[in-house]
Amino acid sequence: MTDPSVRDSQQMRTQRRRERRPVDTEGARSSRLLRESLLVGAVAAIARFVVILWAAPRFPAAADGTFYHRLASRLAIGAGYTWLWDDGTVTPAAHYPVGYPALLAGPYALFGASPTVAMVVAGLLGTIAAVCTYRVAAREMRGRAPLFAGLLVALHPALLPYTAALMTEGVTASLFAIVLACREPRGGTSPVRRLGLTLAASALGGLLVLVRPQNLLLLPFLALATSPPSARWKQRLLRAALGPVLALAFVVPWTARNCREMHRCALVSVNGGWNLLIGAHATSGGWSPVPVPSACKEVWDEAGKDLCFERAAKKDIAEHPVSFLALVPRKLANTFEYVGASGWYLHTSNAEAFPERAKNVLGTIETIFLRCVLAAALFVQASRWGKGRPAGWKWAAAVAGLAVVSATVGYVALAALAVRKRATPLEMTTAAAVLSTAAVHAVFFGAGRYALVVLPFVAVLAARVFSSRLPGSFSPSAALAASSERAKPVS
Repeated sequence: MTDPSVRDSQQMRTQRRRERRPVDTEGARSSRLLRESLLVGAVAAIARFVVILWAAPRFPAAADGTFYHRLASRLAIGAGYTWLWDDGTVTPAAHYPVGYPALLAGPYALFGASPTVAMVVAGLLGTIAAVCTYRVAAREMRGRAPLFAGLLVALHPALLPYTAALMTEGVTASLFAIVLACREPRGGTSPVRRLGLTLAASALGGLLVLVRPQNLLLLPFLALATSPPSARWKQRLLRAALGPVLALAFVVPWTARNCREMHRCALVSVNGGWNLLIGAHATSGGWSPVPVPSACKEVWDEAGKDLCFERAAKKDIAEHPVSFLALVPRKLANTFEYVGASGWYLHTSNAEAFPERAKNVLGTIETIFLRCVLAAALFVQASRWGKGRPAGWKWAAAVAGLAVVSATVGYVALAALAVRKRATPLEMTTAAAVLSTAAVHAVFFGAGRYALVVLPFVAVLAARVFSSRLPGSFSPSAALAASSERAKPVS
């Protein structure tokens, strides 16, 4: 039981703080949101400009980025989504998802097909995403927490250097943050603006699927998270059901093209069989080259070869189910324990400009930062379950320690803690992003870059430690004050 004198003292201090706190009128709040949005945007833009200025003359397209660059270049000159072979043969392509090359095609047509242009596109998306992250956080947090959330994303050591990579994961992370901002304000809005927000969220959801087909798993949760604040649960669930349908309306024309050109009605791409075969043989849990199955050596059609690989993979899994399941922990470890995507890409692109030592240094900084952010996010989410009881501190600290023991366990625990009765849009999206990433890469194969889509949301949840009040939980300052009051002798 809490001492009544301690409780009264806490209430008096709270009342005095409220009296001293300036009234945050709607005009003052709008002005503050604008100022802080501009600050976050400026920091994000300058940081990305510096990265591009340094990286553009040094790092050409590498790894999968080489193929994205070539496909975007062909789209830019009007050659369609096709592949030009060394012997001059041109064939329709669908192995790599079309979304990212299509996103680059317009800028390539205007400014030239160059990795620098792709970096600028990533930089612009990253800047917009940082501002959107701030605005989303401002709906759920108080004090300076939203500003810290925006700055954490703007300067994130895993996301910021990845601006130089011609890859899809950083773009996906940015698009997720932008979609979340397409939510009706708490005070409501006009029907025209509401329709505009819905169409924007649907179009961005369709683009997310075209960039990475596995993002389809997240569309219902994004639709739920962007529901109007005043909506009832039946309306939210209806939106969650209809949201993916509206988003897929932007994907259907591409699916029809695949039916016509690839002789297979693939939703977006024809690489699921390839990836499943790699996952069936991924003894390390990560990507590794696999021998072409004997039944597929004479299959030259792109879609046909993928189907052949899929049949071979399913056969291997059916014959060795225990071995396949035993690989799951390694795949998840490859995905969550160490990201290192920026260092890997820069080193792969130009080992002389970014040697092994630089890769290790960046990876160390990134790992320390990610573990601290994950621990903070776990601490905050665990505190929301503690409901301010004295044992809540010990419980929250113990849960935060999971980030040190295992990042994989930490991320899954964070997702579990975020699933609660009154989960906020950020909590819902974080849980969905973590669990869908884990589910997909437990089946296929793991790599640190696949966790990039989760990192902005974890950073925002961690920023809540800077909030003036932890909703539904406790305030560190209040807890410290209470402990000091208990330590005083009773007169």
